[in-house]
Amino acid sequence: MYRYYRYFTEDVIDAINIGASELIAIRRNELSPEFVLVGILMQEDSPALKIFRELGLDPERTRQELLERVFEIEELVPPIEGDSPIHLVVPKTTQLFFEQAKREADTNGDAYIGIMSVFLAFYDASAGVASQILKEHVQLGNQRRVRKIVQELRGERKITDRREEACNNQLSRFTTDLTALARRQALDPLIGREDVLDRIIEVLARRKKNNPLLIGEPGVGKTVIVEGLAQRIVRMEVPEMLLNKRLLLLDLGEIVAGAKFRGEFEERLKMIQDEITAAAGRIILFIDELHQVVNAGAAMGGLDASNMLKPALAKGNLLCIGATTIDDYKKFIEIDKGLERRFQPILIREPSPKETLEILEGLRPCYETFHHVTFTPEALQAAVSLSERYITDRCLPDKAIDLLDEAAGRKRIETGYFPRSIRDLRKEKERMRQEQLTAYQQEDYRSAILAQQRLITLELELKTKQRRWQEEIEPARRVVTDEDIAQIVARWTEIPVFRVMETEKARLLGMEERLHERIIGQHDAICAVSNAIRRNRAGLKDPRRPIGTFLFLGPTGVGKTELARALAEHLLDDENRLIRLDMSEYMERHEVSKIIGAPPGYLGYGEGGQLTEKIRRQPYSVLLLDEIEKAHPDVFNILLQILDEGRLTDAHGRTVSFRNTIIIGTSNIGSAILTRERLSAGFSSDNEDSEAEIRARILAEVKKHFKPEFLNRIDDLIVFHRLSPQDVRQIVELMLRNLLRRLEEKKIHLEISDAVKAFLAAEGFDPIYGARPLKRTIERFLENPLAQDLIAGKFEAGDTILAKLAGKEIHFEKRQPAPNLVPLFPEESKCES
Repeated sequence: MYRYYRYFTEDVIDAINIGASELIAIRRNELSPEFVLVGILMQEDSPALKIFRELGLDPERTRQELLERVFEIEELVPPIEGDSPIHLVVPKTTQLFFEQAKREADTNGDAYIGIMSVFLAFYDASAGVASQILKEHVQLGNQRRVRKIVQELRGERKITDRREEACNNQLSRFTTDLTALARRQALDPLIGREDVLDRIIEVLARRKKNNPLLIGEPGVGKTVIVEGLAQRIVRMEVPEMLLNKRLLLLDLGEIVAGAKFRGEFEERLKMIQDEITAAAGRIILFIDELHQVVNAGAAMGGLDASNMLKPALAKGNLLCIGATTIDDYKKFIEIDKGLERRFQPILIREPSPKETLEILEGLRPCYETFHHVTFTPEALQAAVSLSERYITDRCLPDKAIDLLDEAAGRKRIETGYFPRSIRDLRKEKERMRQEQLTAYQQEDYRSAILAQQRLITLELELKTKQRRWQEEIEPARRVVTDEDIAQIVARWTEIPVFRVMETEKARLLGMEERLHERIIGQHDAICAVSNAIRRNRAGLKDPRRPIGTFLFLGPTGVGKTELARALAEHLLDDENRLIRLDMSEYMERHEVSKIIGAPPGYLGYGEGGQLTEKIRRQPYSVLLLDEIEKAHPDVFNILLQILDEGRLTDAHGRTVSFRNTIIIGTSNIGSAILTRERLSAGFSSDNEDSEAEIRARILAEVKKHFKPEFLNRIDDLIVFHRLSPQDVRQIVELMLRNLLRRLEEKKIHLEISDAVKAFLAAEGFDPIYGARPLKRTIERFLENPLAQDLIAGKFEAGDTILAKLAGKEIHFEKRQPAPNLVPLFPEESKCES
């Protein structure tokens, strides 16, 4: 048998193993052809059983009669006594039998020996009693009829792969046996969901329309629930009606693939139905993504899969479990009333964080064994809490499981690299193997033997070093902690959710100082924003709401927009993470749809909203709603949900989370008060009102314009102060600093006198526009003439340039280097020193 073992298909090997198990059970050791036939007839989906059905015979009854006859024969042989292991012996008759099976395979043009070739070999005399049993009990004396049935089942296909029989076994070809996987313990355990499983069993117990349909969002565990049912069947923890049933997963894509001609798809599906019907209720079909059966195969000009399945589903001849999402159910199945009424919908809800934690505890051994790591309890808790908080576009438990899986994989990679000594040994072993192969090819057997001895030595040395390396690895390096989970979340979402380290603490505690370097004269605004950020990072903020929501009030040019930019740069290290919406673009009622996207049937549907799409792609950002008072009132109705619940549903029905954004609205409401009081936006007069009075009058104006429900959802209304002369001078210093930095890159040093700075501050400040004209003033009086002198070649790299004020113009001149002073009496100087 052993020389033919490499020619057996997996089905033949499985049949031999089943027969050998029956032989060992009765304490016998001689594997006769009879027990090979026993194994074939005991296979759950043996192609030989099709022959019995074609002849109108009962495979189960025939199998029982055959087993009784075989056991009667074996009783004549004394059993092996004791509990010692039984070593199987392949007698001469069995070897001749497999030789005949090989000749049958060669005759059919098969590369491997399949079940049908083995079955036909039983008609040879070498089969002995097995042939007699077939002729007497199975009544297959007409060999020509048997071969005709085999040829019809085989068709024109040949066996070219040991994993696939040539017979037309559509179930084996287009389905996956979940119960077989559960029997091999190849499925992950199902934790909880007992109520859902009980509901599925209740629907399956019906006489008609006994087809449950699992409906739920992606990732809630629909497929795993069905796998759990397969495990229950294997453990015999189901009612009597479900015992010994097979649960098969249908691969609809495989059925469609390769069906090039009209009617070929329908033929495949019809044969699958016939095989399931012939199984007399022993098969439950599971169709994942059930919505795919609608219109499947219709492109080839025939019926689609759903219309072909409807009659069998309605009569109860086809036990079927479906699974699909809520959106796909509404889009494809709900509109097909005939298909919808043949299924009983069962809604699968998303598990709670507590239930998800129990699921992770149950799956923990599987992932620890696979990745060779250990999860801390804090890591499991972090996977649940962080995924729920920051990964809002997916469902539990899928997103929490993925976090654990990736964190474990990353930890395994970090500790999975062999040291250089082991890598060198592996390279040396490979090189020696090539030398041995070359020596054999050149018939240099002495060198080949020496290479073989060296290979044995290298193998022992390599195993020893690998074992020591595994023992020396620090166990703590293989432990997955909550920090590892948080780092994966940060990679997925670009949100710094990892624990606040020392550098992060310094950044948060020094926010005011860093922001003051860029924002001049707005201490109250900076403190209010900084406190909101710290509350969120410390976990004191309501997790449902955005990080902070502010309304910046004040005249133009005092730093409202600049503070938003500085915040994005400080927290996200990138000023481009600022999402800016000019609310003057949303002044009309119909412009509101731009925020969440156009509704179905309107131009632009499918492109997404200008706001929702940006936040979906960049959830951790600063959202600036510039000149918010200009927006249409309907815009504020949308903003209410964002400010209160931290989420918004776009035109496609997708929920976009704003919980990780800082929302800042800017407004110029109240700036007219300062104008009427003849208070400049930067310089105050001697009889100016107090800051408290001005703030109260501005807030009164704000309350007249915005509705109370909007203002109540804002964390803080911040009034930006008027700029003092000292503030304007510091702004000039800040703007000139960028110019000096650019000149330093060209190796040119620019020195600007205090008079020039005072002149720029006075000329660039405007009572109405605030500090905004400063940039244009610096370009006009300083940068333009300096650029002209540089292009004219007046200055070059290495020069020091002095900027001086002459009237209302700025002139530039080169500073002359200090002369080198030579002592008059160097000898005396040397002596005195």
